[in-house]
Amino acid sequence: MDPVYLDYAATTPLRREAREAMLPFWEERFGNPSSVHRWGREARAALEEARARLAAVIGASPGEVFFTRGGTESDNLGVLGRARAAPGRPVVCSAVEHKGVLAAAKAAKAEGSPLRLLPVDRHGQVREEELPPLLAESPAVVSVMWANNEVGAVQPVERLAERCREAGVPFHTDAVQALGKLPVRVDRFPVSLLSLSAHKFGGPKGVGALFARRGAELSPLLHGGGQERGLRPGTEDVAGAVGMALAAELAEREREAEMARLGALRDRLEALLRASVPELVVNAAGAARLPTLLNVSAPGVESEMLLPALDVEGIAASSGSACTSGAVDPSHVLTAMGLPAELAGPSVRFSLGRGTTEADVERGAAAFAAVVERLRAFLTTV
Repeated sequence: MDPVYLDYAATTPLRREAREAMLPFWEERFGNPSSVHRWGREARAALEEARARLAAVIGASPGEVFFTRGGTESDNLGVLGRARAAPGRPVVCSAVEHKGVLAAAKAAKAEGSPLRLLPVDRHGQVREEELPPLLAESPAVVSVMWANNEVGAVQPVERLAERCREAGVPFHTDAVQALGKLPVRVDRFPVSLLSLSAHKFGGPKGVGALFARRGAELSPLLHGGGQERGLRPGTEDVAGAVGMALAAELAEREREAEMARLGALRDRLEALLRASVPELVVNAAGAARLPTLLNVSAPGVESEMLLPALDVEGIAASSGSACTSGAVDPSHVLTAMGLPAELAGPSVRFSLGRGTTEADVERGAAAFAAVVERLRAFLTTV
């Protein structure tokens, strides 16, 4: 029986269309976009076309899009780069951010910028009433992710960004999990900085982008040549940019129909798990959630036991962020939501994507129920 992949939040397969668009820039159109000869000019033209196409997807102007090596670098540039441009001023971020943001904020703290954490409620959504006192400190940046990578909770980005705009504070959002699932438009939401990662929506790994609205002052993290208008030096990955732009266009074009389909499958998976696993806890159930993501806890069974057992059954899932899947500590996201260790530890994230079918969901639910029952029986005998 073929294995079932239910870990699309970790990464997605490269779309065939994106791969075909990228191939020429690995072969005959291999020029360095900084070179002045015809090979370089051809590469530069392709890079700028990709920039314009990606900008159009999110409602930005091409000059506001900077290519990076991925979501983590984009987060670091948006948070640490902003903190360095306003030294000594606090950095505010939610307690459930991706480690790319939290680690960048801690690095800024080590350089003299106080760190302020914005708490969340039991559903994983930020406590908006806690923001005004933090804005009164005139922070260098406020960073709240658009959609959480572990539990799928969608944050009120428009309201948060508007509050920051009124206070004259730059607002950064990690939209890595949002593009292709939610309407990510910077011409409708007053965000100052926004991070993206290509491999989350069918593009290549190792390519990301940062939207930086005109006037958002940043300090580069790297030093070298003047690529990306001096904000991200280093030879640009033309093939990666081309693949990212095309994948973003396709994801946005298909978004409404695909999210309706996957939302129904996610709900089906949730219903099957609730019916078959006693005492199942669905995390962030009371929040607006991504239609592609389901995070559950099975009391009495640890995720480090569940995930290998699911893998043996041919089911790929995750305990949360793939960046920290080797960690044995409870999820910082679930802990911030107030879940006790006995629930924050045994959590599993199922995430759906373009290749997910109803049969996949049914197999995943059946395997999870069987594994939980088997592990619980085992644990009661030891």
